[in-house]
Amino acid sequence: QVQLVQSGGGLVQPGGSLRLSCAVSGVNLDYWAIGWFRRAPGKGREGVACMSSSEGTIPYADSVKGRFTISRDNAKNTVYLQMNSLTPEDTAVYYCTVAGYWGQGTQVTVSS
Repeated sequence: QVQLVQSGGGLVQPGGSLRLSCAVSGVNLDYWAIGWFRRAPGKGREGVACMSSSEGTIPYADSVKGRFTISRDNAKNTVYLQMNSLTPEDTAVYYCTVAGYWGQGTQVTVSS
């Protein structure tokens, strides 16, 4: 059974940082690309970042370049999204995805 369990969201002030985690079970991260998406209120799903299994070129959405970093710890079978310099426009539900499976979603709210 494949499970992706997310954690790390919450409320943060503009300019702050958060790190999202996605603990994966039932899938070996050694062999799969990983990704983070988000859905802001009233908007469609947006790809945030993705990383191949070989950790090659990592495409980021223009809106998060230089502020967000995707990473993986294959030993822990966990995927991360480090988010810095957050703005209210980053408010959204964030989802991790691996091998066609999705996490449950984590709310990130950026507000003063």
